[in-house]
Amino acid sequence: MATTLAGSALERMLDSVAECFTPETSRRLAELPADPEVRRRLGELGERSSAGTLTPAEVEEYRTLVEAGDFIATLRLRARSRLR
Repeated sequence: MATTLAGSALERMLDSVAECFTPETSRRLAELPADPEVRRRLGELGERSSAGTLTPAEVEEYRTLVEAGDFIATLRLRARSRLR
């Protein structure tokens, strides 16, 4: 995560959320599989982004999906950490 003030605040917020995880919640989140349709769409948008052929709406969609994926990945890391 970023080391900016906003990044530090986000880290603290995510830590607070992770404090709420029960062992079962942590396990389920850590094992959560990626949605196949979302993965397909991300792949498609990624290829088109590399080719420079995304529409402005697709750029926003791609950015949103990547940011959401990063957020979920961060929560999954915290869930795994709580299981240790």
